[in-house]
Amino acid sequence: MIFVKAWTVRGDDNVNHTYSEIDEVIAYIHQHINEPLPLSQLAHHAAYSSYHFSRIFKQRTGLSPHHYVSSLKVQRAKDLLLNTDLTVRDIGMEIGQQSLGTFTTRFTERVGMTPSQFRKSPTQVSMYLQSLKNLNNWSHNLISESQSTRVEGTIEAEFPFFGVILIGLFTKPIPAGLPPYGTLLSSLGPFTFTDVRPGIYYLMATAVFWEMKTHEILVPHQTLRAKVNHPIIVGSEMAIPQQRLLLRRPRLDDPPILISLPLLMKNFLNRSS
Repeated sequence: MIFVKAWTVRGDDNVNHTYSEIDEVIAYIHQHINEPLPLSQLAHHAAYSSYHFSRIFKQRTGLSPHHYVSSLKVQRAKDLLLNTDLTVRDIGMEIGQQSLGTFTTRFTERVGMTPSQFRKSPTQVSMYLQSLKNLNNWSHNLISESQSTRVEGTIEAEFPFFGVILIGLFTKPIPAGLPPYGTLLSSLGPFTFTDVRPGIYYLMATAVFWEMKTHEILVPHQTLRAKVNHPIIVGSEMAIPQQRLLLRRPRLDDPPILISLPLLMKNFLNRSS
């Protein structure tokens, strides 16, 4: 078992104490994720109007209430795929998707593979981890002499870490769907993304210890994570400041990690071969 000391993060990933009552709503969402959770119900629980509630919820989490709830439902579907014998159709209905096609499309967009493929993925996790352990030179995937647009910085932690760090630039403030720019790191330290096209990105990372169980890698609840809360704006002539990420324990208001971490490992290994 991994024990990590709790500590307060300073910097971009600061704990937001504004509107702390939102924590109660988030806890309520987790407890009732199998039920319909319309905006009016959540706003009533917080004693706000729907408009005001939506505004402060997004300020706190980075996501609209609807986006947050739908993301948790996809995470619930991942759990059901791994831990039950329910059919894909039944799992879709369990999370409120009446159409098998709609459920499959939305799941695939956010996880990176179909529900059926995800259900089979546990057999591949240990193989990918072992391949990463055996990989010698990781740095060539990060260092470049190119003068193209870069997003670079460092990732740190306040405790020893031995495993794999998965880091990416996402187009939304949630690690869902394949990131336009992503890589793996074998240790804490510097990272660089080159040839980054103009756009708005969100920098996020999670960490997998070598000894972590397969289920926790597939449905990450307790993996360490880090993020830059402000969007990174990449323009043709804009100077992008150095970014600093600090790995920490998950918090209640963190969005779920929906993208398949083994898929990111597989893609990295394919690039490195």
